[in-house]
Amino acid sequence: MHPFRTTSLRRAAVALALTLVASGSAVSATTAATPAATTASTPASASGGQSSAGATKRAWFTSWAQSQQDLAPTPLRDQSVRMITHLSQGGGALRFRIQNTFGTTPLTVDAATVGRSGQGGAAIEGDIRTVTFDGRPEVVVPPGGEVWSDAAALQTRAQDDIAVSLSVSGTVTPGRHTGAFRSNYLTAPGSGDHTSEASGSAYTQTVGSTYLVSAVDVHNPALKGTIVAFGSSVVDGTGSDNCGPGCTPDGTDHRWTDDVARRITAELPGTRQLAVANAGIGGTTSSAACPRNPAGIRGLDAASRLDRDVLDLHGVTGVLYYYGTNDLANGCDAAQILSSYDEVFQRLRAAGVKVYVTPITSRPGYTDQNNLDRHAVGTHVKKRNNCDGTCDGVMDFDQVLKDPLKPNGINPAYDTGDGIHVNIAGQRALADFVPLPMLLSSTARR
Repeated sequence: MHPFRTTSLRRAAVALALTLVASGSAVSATTAATPAATTASTPASASGGQSSAGATKRAWFTSWAQSQQDLAPTPLRDQSVRMITHLSQGGGALRFRIQNTFGTTPLTVDAATVGRSGQGGAAIEGDIRTVTFDGRPEVVVPPGGEVWSDAAALQTRAQDDIAVSLSVSGTVTPGRHTGAFRSNYLTAPGSGDHTSEASGSAYTQTVGSTYLVSAVDVHNPALKGTIVAFGSSVVDGTGSDNCGPGCTPDGTDHRWTDDVARRITAELPGTRQLAVANAGIGGTTSSAACPRNPAGIRGLDAASRLDRDVLDLHGVTGVLYYYGTNDLANGCDAAQILSSYDEVFQRLRAAGVKVYVTPITSRPGYTDQNNLDRHAVGTHVKKRNNCDGTCDGVMDFDQVLKDPLKPNGINPAYDTGDGIHVNIAGQRALADFVPLPMLLSSTARR
């Protein structure tokens, strides 16, 4: 992982802005944001509902997420999985969510552990913690269901990699997030439970997807909220493993959302820290009504997945909304896009979550009509810097990425080569453009 570079000028600017924006007004996200934020350390039921017992302390924040989007191509058969999750913030305990959202058969997990991931590979450093579900070592997640684990007492810090290991019984096709942008690990079919093994030697198979695990919470009363980035491949991280021709990236976790998390850790005061979660899914659209939406993204539009991928996370105070390029490419016009924006923004703001939006960014192949629609959406988003009162702020990523000479192009220094996605330098440029005081303002009461 590259060290994040911070200048004294940036620190001074952030400090000045904080005194203007958030001085004395920030409240803990545990009292401000979503209904899920009021949940204490009790787990969810296997059907996805939150347990009502023991909601006494509101200090859980989602520190990592990858949204489930489809089923893996190969079933699991009596074997273990080890998924590596990268925390934006740490805490004194953690818990995680297992989803069977797209499954057609029950998912049986008969053992689970967590531990710090070693440097490369499936090995675990230090102690391994056994994880339970409502006090039991096993859990059955029905088709379409989800479950949160009980809390595991594992001390973690910002930017820690945590291995979540699950032993899956029987034969089941797991739900997954397609692009993990790192390696995750499986044991051989029929090998059974290897969750408590630190060496990782049994995890002989690698996959580029994240199976079953879709979110990790940390218990940290000092945090002020969780910021969720919500969108398509530009949020998910496509291009974040590209540093240019002939270059090998230094480690993983180079998404712009990862860089925003590192900026928060480095630049905001210790008393005003935020977690960051990524809810991007490549290929998806804001609107379900685009006439050329492919069958593979049906049910993954912004409104359809808003609850499970944003509002069901914990401590959420703000959303970074980055949608639109696929909408235009799939035939949506400005009215359809703005209609979907309005629906999602209303639901978020009704839940107490503030919304920060970027205008639609450049893309080769836009027709004249696409550009007229993009202009109309951008004009609405920028109006009064709050989408004409329907959102809470604007991040003009189009200004960061556009080619100064080609209106439909990405700045060549940031282009991965497809004209759509940005490389590691572009990811950092986006992260540098996000105003941290704006994010911190999400923790203030309306």
